[in-house]
This record gives sequence, structure tokens and C-alpha cells, in this order.
Amino acid sequence: MVDELVIETLEEQLDCYRRLEKLAQKQHEHVQQGDTEGLIEVLEQRQRLVSRIVELEKELAPARSEWKNGVGLGKAEDLLTETRSLLKRITEADRDDAIVLQQRKLNLGRAIKAASVARQVNRNYATAAYGARPSSMDVQR
Repeated sequence: MVDELVIETLEEQLDCYRRLEKLAQKQHEHVQQGDTEGLIEVLEQRQRLVSRIVELEKELAPARSEWKNGVGLGKAEDLLTETRSLLKRITEADRDDAIVLQQRKLNLGRAIKAASVARQVNRNYATAAYGARPSSMDVQR
């Protein structure tokens, strides 16, 4: 049977995943709004939670090896099931946000290229219409 300390650790881990899911929702809002500062703040909060989850995983490692050997899980199994479900939703939300950010990056690259091409077209037109600009340096002196 799984002892009470393991259950408490699993409950804390589940709580961390619940908070991560809420932060993933905030992250999505910041991504949609293009709020870079808010996004960075949320990512910092998420990193702190992930660090805590890693610590909790280390604490649970010995118990997990027993579970693989068939020791009964009971309530622990329910907590693990909910944790997996939250992790799946968080991962899917992160994937969606990554796609949005990648699309913005591509659009920005296209806009920069279009602006560069337009600038060159304007220069070429000005040169054709008005001739080359005279040098601003006086080489006679």
C-alpha cells in the first residue's frame, strides 16, 4: 500500500499541475494579445513550478519503482490519472501557442522583406526619375 507521505507528495504535485494549467491559460491570453512582458512573467512562474515538480519527482522515484513491481496504488492511481490528464492539456495548449508564435515570426519576416523590397523599389524609381544623387562630398578641395 502507498504510504501517506507519498499521497501528500502526489497531491502537491497535482496541485502544481493545476497551477501550471492556469498559467498555460494566462500564457495563451498573453500570446493572443502579443503581450511580451506578460508572457515572460508567466513563463518565469511556470519555470518555478516545473522546478518544484522535478523535486517532487525525485522524492517519488523510490515509490514509483515499487509501483512497477505491482504494489497497490489505491488513491495514488487516481492522483496520477488526473496529473496525466492535466499534463496532456498543458502540452496541447503549449503546442497551440507555439504554432501561433511561429506564424507571427513568419509573418514578421515577410513584412520585413516586403518593406526592404519596397524601399529598394522606391530608390530605383527615384534614381530613374531624377537621376543619381550627386555626392555630398566635395572632392575638388
